[in-house]
Amino acid sequence: MKTIALDLVLVGFGHVGRRFARLLQEQEKTLGRMHGLAWRVIGIATRSHGIAFSPAGLDVSQALTLVEGGGTLAKLRGNQATGPRATLGSAAELIEQATHADDADRVQVMVETTLLDIMRGQPAIDHVRKALRAGAHVVTANKGPVAFAYRELDEFATALGRSFLFEGAVMDGIPIFNLVRETMPAVTIRGFRGIVNSTTNHILTEMERGRSFAEALSEMQAAGIAEADASHDVDGWDAAAKAAALLNVLMKADVTPRDIDRTGIAALTPAMLAEATRQGQRLRLVVSGGVRDGKPYGRVAPELVPATDVLAQLTGMQNALVFDTDLLGDVAIVQLGGGLTQTAYALLSDLVSVRRRLQA
Repeated sequence: MKTIALDLVLVGFGHVGRRFARLLQEQEKTLGRMHGLAWRVIGIATRSHGIAFSPAGLDVSQALTLVEGGGTLAKLRGNQATGPRATLGSAAELIEQATHADDADRVQVMVETTLLDIMRGQPAIDHVRKALRAGAHVVTANKGPVAFAYRELDEFATALGRSFLFEGAVMDGIPIFNLVRETMPAVTIRGFRGIVNSTTNHILTEMERGRSFAEALSEMQAAGIAEADASHDVDGWDAAAKAAALLNVLMKADVTPRDIDRTGIAALTPAMLAEATRQGQRLRLVVSGGVRDGKPYGRVAPELVPATDVLAQLTGMQNALVFDTDLLGDVAIVQLGGGLTQTAYALLSDLVSVRRRLQA
């Protein structure tokens, strides 16, 4: 098998970005032996630790040590991106510089893992545009580009002969988009329902067990799953962004998270959860979408789910999606465990997809 070498530019180096970097190291031999994929990281842009660039490749282990120790990438060996503009604000300059590295034998890929701006999908959308325009392939775990600008970016990438992949945008490393794209030819997705936010499902499960909302949320924050400001999860914005992504990609809609009918879990109490259980039901934050009167619709809201429903069986960080299809009926895919490794794996699997497309 011919080995294809990828030069990676990591835009965002938070929990997910750093776990992805470690996963690359852990799987380096497997990627080479089983998939003919070699890699090196030539650029890293962070929000508060500066940026780094070297066309010869950066020391990923040292970068991890510096950032996790509260240091700056300006001290990284071989870094050519020092100076007053060495911050995430200059990520666009890094993308431009890194994707024009003079090495025709290598392929440039931007891996985007910045935080989601739920109102605009930025800065991720601009990062994707910039990278595609510069000739790079794009892999992202950020929901923003597919929830706000999927059609534009997908058409742009196709016209340029580049990949724009985002498997980690909805259910960590579980292959939602690849499942439909690669293994369900001629099948039409008519609708979906599911649980796609690990933080809220964990909170509701723990409240059923008698724990407080605050205790359950703190656990997720300590694990790096929920942000310090968890309003995106609790208020249903994260699930709304995922609903928009599913509608845009699988049902050819043009919606944003603001178009999704949204209710979070803040008003739910332990007494309400206990009463639902007594009635043989569960309260879960359910996302759903489909077509109504010829128009796409999406909804995120707490729902009473019968105890026999697959969604009622999900506890803790477990997620699931049930697709309503024209030829296969209901098709469910369940995630029994989620976390940083699973999200990082989605980025890794997309890299393998880029390599396969290049070989084809």
